[in-house]
Amino acid sequence: MLGSLYALIAVGYTMVYGIIELINFAFGELFMFGAFISIAMMVDSMAIFGQQVNLPGLHFLLAVPISMAVVAGMGVAIDRVAYRPLRNAPRLAALISAIGMSILLQNVAQAMFGSSQVFFPDIGLFTGDNGLPKYITVSNAQITYLQIFVVAVTVLAMLILNFFVQRTRIGRAMRAAAQDKSTSALMGVNVNRVIAITFIIGSAMGALAGGMYGAIYHFAKPDMGFIPGLKAFIAAVLGGIGNIPGAFLGGITLGVIESLGSAYISSSYRDAFAFVILILLLVFKPSGLLGSHISEKA
Repeated sequence: MLGSLYALIAVGYTMVYGIIELINFAFGELFMFGAFISIAMMVDSMAIFGQQVNLPGLHFLLAVPISMAVVAGMGVAIDRVAYRPLRNAPRLAALISAIGMSILLQNVAQAMFGSSQVFFPDIGLFTGDNGLPKYITVSNAQITYLQIFVVAVTVLAMLILNFFVQRTRIGRAMRAAAQDKSTSALMGVNVNRVIAITFIIGSAMGALAGGMYGAIYHFAKPDMGFIPGLKAFIAAVLGGIGNIPGAFLGGITLGVIESLGSAYISSSYRDAFAFVILILLLVFKPSGLLGSHISEKA
């Protein structure tokens, strides 16, 4: 389940990097906004900018898609404001812009929702309120229906996304732009439109992860995206950055290793496992599990 959440955020990293070779560190904050907007759609009222605002009180299954649409729009706006003007600038400039955007979004979230944790409402469909059991038992393990839901949604999202990229016209344009933006533009591909669609998809996946993360852990707060975003980046590198199946594999692998390490070694080192994996990967297989080395012509 944890690996599924990492995989959804890692997709955002890997898609954007595959086309514009930018590590968008603001994806962690888009993940955070996904959780907050999901909460806002699920409650009847909420304090926003210090004022109590009446809200629709929708079901979780309606709130999360709305959150994905809003955050997708935020992703496009971020690209337009912070990244598009730096397309031809040195990579360091775009990286600094991404870090600045991450800090800005954290501060906007603090201004909107406050700096303390906000409780994520319970979901009757998964908490046993409808008379159904909350979990199933496999051997000695209790697996909740919400955890099963998270994994199932992630697998479905990855299958749909892989089909979209491999089989549709826009997907072919995305792959062409990832290979060579200049030549793609000469062949009639609207590169800026392709990049905008990439940000839409990646941001929506991050918001989906944020909504499900909030449902699992029952909270949202402005700085909640930093560690999951960093681990999702490690998952993207682990799978082979720029590779969508690799992002899924890297996320699942990282989540499983982190959970098993916490259970059998120590939960105190839970966050350290991800960075140990990153160091070992960069030493022994820097291209990632499904990545490949690209030769440069002289």
